[in-house]
Amino acid sequence: MNVDEEAIRKRSTDAVFERGETYRKEGRIQRLDRFDDLVTAAVSGSKLYDVTIEFGGRNFSTNCTCPYDGSGDCKHVVAVLLDIAAGPPDDESEGVEGVLEDVSADDLGGFVRDALAEDPELREQFLAQFGDDHKSVGEYREEIAHLFEQHADPGVYDAIDFSRFFEIAEQYRDRDRYLAAATVYRAVFEEVDEKSNWIDGAYDHYAKIIQRAIDGYADCVLATDPSPEEFDTYAGVLEARASTEPPINNEQFRRELDDLEERYDE
Repeated sequence: MNVDEEAIRKRSTDAVFERGETYRKEGRIQRLDRFDDLVTAAVSGSKLYDVTIEFGGRNFSTNCTCPYDGSGDCKHVVAVLLDIAAGPPDDESEGVEGVLEDVSADDLGGFVRDALAEDPELREQFLAQFGDDHKSVGEYREEIAHLFEQHADPGVYDAIDFSRFFEIAEQYRDRDRYLAAATVYRAVFEEVDEKSNWIDGAYDHYAKIIQRAIDGYADCVLATDPSPEEFDTYAGVLEARASTEPPINNEQFRRELDDLEERYDE
């Protein structure tokens, strides 16, 4: 895990870096785990926030469920990165892989069945990875709407974590199931756009979520090599969002629609 203090400083403002240092010294990192190149942690602030850091070669990506919408990484991510720089955590994947080699197929299958029965989110990821069916846009939107309802007090002030939906979409894309992935992306940007009038904080977070979802949707649409008629149907989804009321995110959808049409015509 190639990370040092200089690299962390470049990813954050001076003020945030100092707060991250303080958080680490105060022992606010409640949990820190590593599985291969993925580090997950829980850091206490005004509430407990989940931090995810994925390493790949010299680069790494970060995510935190806190409402920070400033420049660079937040203080929770900085605290975790500093802890990793001081000494990379033990890689639990090595122990798991060693056990897997000794577990019989029947025992492993029984364990997986029990885990899937108890964890609906894990079950959904399993089906995205290995199944043939997928949920509808409406079903995914209901789940996202429920997240907004859980965070509303009465408005939504913090950053809701949508990573589960993006992970499911990526699993579909890895299997070249682009329309299934597009369904997930569409549900995310439609429901977040629909709930924009609920949002009263972490505005940049939600703008990035919408952008990530519409970018993924556009990429998946083009990957299907659609006919002109099919393309008009897929592009119409973005066109509809570009004319919704109130027009909070209309320009964002309009730009993506123009870009999608240019890419299709090339």
